[in-house]
Formats: sequence, structure tokens, C-alpha cells
Amino acid sequence: MTSKRTVLVTGGGGFLGSAIVRLLISRGETVRSLSRGRYPELERMGVEHICADLADLQAVRRACQGVEAVFHVAAKFGTWGRYEAYYQANTQATLNLLSVCREVGVSRLIYTSSPSVVFDGRDMRGVDESAPYPARFEGPYAQTKALGEQAVLQAAREGLPAIALRPHLIWGPGGVHLIDRIISRAKRLRIVGDGTNQVDTIYVDNAAWAHILAEDGLNRNPALSGRTYFVSQDQPMAFAQMLNDILAAGGLPPITRKVSPTLARLAALFCEGIYKTLGIESEPPITRFQVDAIATDHWFDISAIKRDLGYKPVVSTEEGLKRLALWLRDYSGSRS
Repeated sequence: MTSKRTVLVTGGGGFLGSAIVRLLISRGETVRSLSRGRYPELERMGVEHICADLADLQAVRRACQGVEAVFHVAAKFGTWGRYEAYYQANTQATLNLLSVCREVGVSRLIYTSSPSVVFDGRDMRGVDESAPYPARFEGPYAQTKALGEQAVLQAAREGLPAIALRPHLIWGPGGVHLIDRIISRAKRLRIVGDGTNQVDTIYVDNAAWAHILAEDGLNRNPALSGRTYFVSQDQPMAFAQMLNDILAAGGLPPITRKVSPTLARLAALFCEGIYKTLGIESEPPITRFQVDAIATDHWFDISAIKRDLGYKPVVSTEEGLKRLALWLRDYSGSRS
């Protein structure tokens, strides 16, 4: 694609957002970013950066003015915290953006959702997009992301061309949220259960590429509007193996100690109780959502995104781990 147009990425300075920005720039797009923080690296790439909250409708209007497509990546992540904070960041912010997109005539919107929107605490084996939302959500992140996704799909039914993507456990160089948690807790980590439960993750460049394919596909075929797609490496593997591969990339020994899911949930319940009683807003050492997520199968049937959008991973898990190891070596050195 050689046409010069303006594309907006919310959360463009974040882990996935910046990967999407880099891809868009490599394709010759004019990129605008809207996020609360300031990111000098975006300016160095020639990105027009609007530093604002999605709660600021005037700023959202300014960000969307003259934009052809929007990638809505910004979100509040986590497994703990006040529901209202998650609702404002994940649901209300999405409602605000959708309202402005319709108001100014944005042509396409790609929404970054999550497989957690259909997670009910049980195994997810080969789940496809027909899986329903659960009767009870496992935490405020999952619930508010589901509400955001539902709002996007409703907007699609009302005429705004939109697709929702559900990437699972995004990792890779720069992924300090997930990678740092694993590396920093290496000595305390335990395998919950026997570690053979299967998970399918996604390397950050593959997740970014899926977003590009979604916008391209929606441009070519507006009938795809209103679809949701799981996206992953398409390579389920034992959770313990993936965890230890990441640790190995960081030059750390594998985790061999195990704990039963029942004991882990009891420990999580105890920690949650202490934090609630004391009014501590930071995340406990372990939560029940985390236990359920790491002790169950999580892999998906991604045949729909392969069929409709031509997706396939552009970076293998093996190559991704090599790149992660190189980055971790430099990252650790810069912090020492």
C-alpha cells in the first residue's frame, strides 16, 4: 500500500501499540498516537503524538480528525484492582472512541480484545469464536474488555466497519509487563499442577501483523465487519515448557517445583483477603484469576483468521525466543 493516509493507534507507545506503529510506518502510513504517557521514541519515528486520556472527548475528536482507520489498542491490564478503574479504561474509553469515530466518519476500526472475554475458569481446548461470553467473569479486566468488545460489535451492526482481535499472552522484546513478571519472580515461581496443560501464546510482531491484516481485510471486504478472531502462534505447548523457555532466554534455570491447583487457589484466596481487608490497591503476589489461567488449557482454533485474513505467524516461537534472549541481555545490562 503506497497511498499516504493518516492512521490512529491508541496506546501507540505501549508494547503492542508500538509494534503496530512500526509496521504502519514501514508501509508508508502517516501515524498518529493517542495515549496518556509521553513517548520520545514515537517522535523520533515521526509519529504525531497526542498526550491525553480517552476520557477527554475533545482530545479524542482531535486525534480522530482526518483519520481513515483506528487501531484501538490502549487498555488497562491486570488481575487485580477496582472495577471502576478497569471500566473507565476498557469500557468507557471504548464507548467514547466509538462515538467519536462515528461522529467524524472513521472508515475502519480494529479493536484489541482478549481471549479472557470468554474464559470461565475452565479448560479452553481448541475454542473458536462461537464460544459464548461466560455467565460470570473471572475478574474486572476480562469483564470490562468483554463489555468493550460487545460495544465494538454493536457499533459494527450499526454501520461502523470494525473487527475485534483476541491475541493471547503477547510476548517478545520490550514486553516488560509479562516478561518482567516472570523474570523478577523466577525464584518464587511454581508450576501449578503438573505443567502439562497446553497454552498457545503469540509473539508481539505476529500480533501486530494480525492487526494490519485485519484492517487490510476489512478494507477489501466490508462484509467482515462485526467479526471476532482468535489469533496466536498456532503452536500449543506445555505451559511449563513455555515458562521455562522464557526463563532460559533470560539466562535463568528452569522451574521444577510444583504446587497443586487447590493449594494455589487457597493461597490466592488468602492473599486476596488480606489485600481487600487492608485496602491495598497493588496486585497481590498471586490471585485466583492467575491460578486458573496458568493451571488450565488455553489454546484456540484460529482457522477463521487464517481463512478470512490470510494470517500465519511471520515469526516462529523459536525465532522469537532468540530475539527475546538478545533483548533481555541488553535490557538486563542497561538496568544493572
